[in-house]
Amino acid sequence: MPINADYAGRTYPVTDAYVVGREKLREFSSAVGSLHPVHHDLVAARGAGYPDLVAPPTFAVVVAQRAEAQYIQDPDAGVDFSRVVHADERFTHHRPIVAGDELVTVLHVDSIVERRGLSMVTTRCEIAARTADGEPQPVATVTSTLAVRGDDA
Repeated sequence: MPINADYAGRTYPVTDAYVVGREKLREFSSAVGSLHPVHHDLVAARGAGYPDLVAPPTFAVVVAQRAEAQYIQDPDAGVDFSRVVHADERFTHHRPIVAGDELVTVLHVDSIVERRGLSMVTTRCEIAARTADGEPQPVATVTSTLAVRGDDA
């Protein structure tokens, strides 16, 4: 089944909250080689002016990929994940992600372009933290481009 080009412009519903945990931040930071103390040590993070441990910038992909799963797993979208290559990832941070954040995401399928059996799908995840009054506060925008090979590519 080819990629369904009608999905360009689609917006998916807001995700359930992802609660950022300290141990998850420590594990991710270690895995990507981010050894700065604000990622591992609460005293260091607070001493640097943060309310809790700080996520490395690329941590936003953890949250974004949970939202992108709505599209990837949508059977009518036509994405065969075994034929996907991650082509590009861009992060725009509005403020640091910190432990304790409750993050919600809205996924947008910005474009689908097909060329010679290769579909380029660009998604945008708008990640926001729920504030005490329940209003979303923008945290990060993650834009991803997936290259999806067709059956003959």
